[in-house]
Amino acid sequence: MSVKTTERQGKRYVLIPEKAYRRIQDDLEELDDIRAYDRAVARPQEFIPARFANRIFDGESPIRVYREYRGMTQAALAAAAKISKPFLSQLENGARAPSIATARKLAKSLNVDVDDLI
Repeated sequence: MSVKTTERQGKRYVLIPEKAYRRIQDDLEELDDIRAYDRAVARPQEFIPARFANRIFDGESPIRVYREYRGMTQAALAAAAKISKPFLSQLENGARAPSIATARKLAKSLNVDVDDLI
């Protein structure tokens, strides 16, 4: 591969053929994918049984599904998240949406990511 250099305003630049540049771009994109995979594998993930996951996919409240998966009552989760049981019921029934702060408290109490509840 032929490589040329040039200097402009005190900075040196390397000139390479466009085909080589495109190959480098593709390699960098693949490297990003490899790094993302490595990060995902390095972080332990919990897999919930299909019967619970399917309930979420079918539109049921993730808060309710994770609460039941964890074997918690509404009273126990409400106490752990420091919210009222009626408010939790409204969240589970879709009558109200949680604030970011409430979603964080629920996620922490259920040992899940906030994204899992939204």
